[in-house]
Amino acid sequence: MKRTYQPNNRKKSKKHGFFARMKTKIINTRRRKGRKVLSH
Repeated sequence: MKRTYQPNNRKKSKKHGFFARMKTKIINTRRRKGRKVLSH
């Protein structure tokens, strides 16, 4: 029996990583505000 969760770091970072968030507005607005930390 195979377990359902097979973690894949590349897939994860494609969906939820820094560059995925770059495509949305959130990080860009935070950068414009001049924040030190943009994401975790």
